[in-house]
Amino acid sequence: MQFQNNHEIIAIVDFGSQVTKLIARRVRELGVYSEIFTPKQIKKIKDYKRIKGIILSGGPSTVTTQKFQSIPRKIFREKIPVLGICYGLQLIAKIYGGTIKSSKKRREFGRAFIYKKKKSILTKKFFSKKNKSVWMSHEDAVIKLPKKFKAIAYTKNSKLTIIENSKEHIYGVQFHPEVTHTENGKQIFKNFLFSICKIKKNWNVTFQKNRIIRKIKSTVKNDKVICALSGGVDSSVVALLINQAIRKNLICIMVNTGLMRKNEFKYTYKIFKKKYKLNVKLIDASKIFFKKLKNISDPEKKRKIIGNLFIKIFEKEQKKIKNIKFLAQGTLYPDIIESKSATGSKSSKIKSHHNVGGLPKKMNLKLIEPLKEFFKDEVRLLGNSLGLLKSICYKHPFPGPGLGIRILGKITPEKIKILQEADNIFINELNKNNLYDKIWQAYAALLPIKTVGVMGDSRTYEYTCLLRAVTSEDGMTADYYNLPKAFLDQISNKIINNVKGINRVVYDISSKPPSTIELE
Repeated sequence: MQFQNNHEIIAIVDFGSQVTKLIARRVRELGVYSEIFTPKQIKKIKDYKRIKGIILSGGPSTVTTQKFQSIPRKIFREKIPVLGICYGLQLIAKIYGGTIKSSKKRREFGRAFIYKKKKSILTKKFFSKKNKSVWMSHEDAVIKLPKKFKAIAYTKNSKLTIIENSKEHIYGVQFHPEVTHTENGKQIFKNFLFSICKIKKNWNVTFQKNRIIRKIKSTVKNDKVICALSGGVDSSVVALLINQAIRKNLICIMVNTGLMRKNEFKYTYKIFKKKYKLNVKLIDASKIFFKKLKNISDPEKKRKIIGNLFIKIFEKEQKKIKNIKFLAQGTLYPDIIESKSATGSKSSKIKSHHNVGGLPKKMNLKLIEPLKEFFKDEVRLLGNSLGLLKSICYKHPFPGPGLGIRILGKITPEKIKILQEADNIFINELNKNNLYDKIWQAYAALLPIKTVGVMGDSRTYEYTCLLRAVTSEDGMTADYYNLPKAFLDQISNKIINNVKGINRVVYDISSKPPSTIELE
């Protein structure tokens, strides 16, 4: 098993948690390089000299069964500092002889308050007050400490929430410091990295940009690449990265699916053709997409149809140009983790993304996904370093299937036009009221129900428009944005008065989890 580069690293062992990548993100935010390994991969590492610390993730497994996921015990003999999170804490306790039980009385999901019991280097500056709000997600709990371990903190349901064996530099926390719901969670990582592991800062976006460009060059060589360019920040950054790596051998293809926002297609084409001088080809495939999506209501089928159509279009273009072997896409880590596990762990699939789970199993083109290990905010930093326009770099995320998954139920050209108008009004009003940049993602969706309304003393029977606006750091978790009542009054009135086909507007106030950001 080889490392990706020559840096000293923090090794993160993924036991199947949906938020394992957030651990890597927190470490990178603190300027330290990290790599994620499966339990099988960590077993294959022969030389641990460059590993300055190990973080064990949470996961769906339980150590209360006869067989459970683990790591080699020899790792602990290497005297490398270890931090266990949730399942990782329970695994440490199990390996060292503690007792773990599953009980409804001990389980904790969501917010919990943690109380300090003893001082620890791991919790230095973490407890700024007597109790702290942390995010829990566990049914098992450690009920008996292993020998030589101390209890550092506790909650109402879990008496051993933070434990440590300071002599051997082994620590465990039952909560998830990596998620934004945990107050001051980053301080736990800061203490572990710099006070316990004593690793130096060695990570920045510029280094990543140069590494990606070198990797693209070595992968592509003299062959040509088709890049699926939508005009969002992800595909735009991919196009600029590949352009720097191979220049003349890049062909950007913009496919008009008919599912884009109003006027977005023309605007994007002009920017990349004139400002960035990219080789951009336009393909109008809206009729094909509408035909294939006719009478399709199931969201997974929609995603797969759209994904398959994209590939067929690109493979058709491949035949027209010599030496085309690669297809580049702006796939991000949240896309992958929700579609399948990126590391081979047991993370459960939430939904297919058209450029991940929606792709056909057999393809003539090899995929290049330079951003598949990155979160959206990191991609924006890359975009800044590449000179990407602010209007594109900080544009709200837009799904690959476009408005196709914002129209619940069957898709028709009529519904697309209605939604384009409503969405355009919503986004424009957010900009006018200086709200756009405060929000991670905002959009309008069309619900598959019609309701009775009254306009000009006449009865109407039209669609319901749902508005959604969320705050987030990475798309893995999110909360609804509390739009001012005056704005909601204004936007509801404007959409109903200006968009024929809508007579009711509702606002979505659900968070992720339990909901997702997109409706389908």
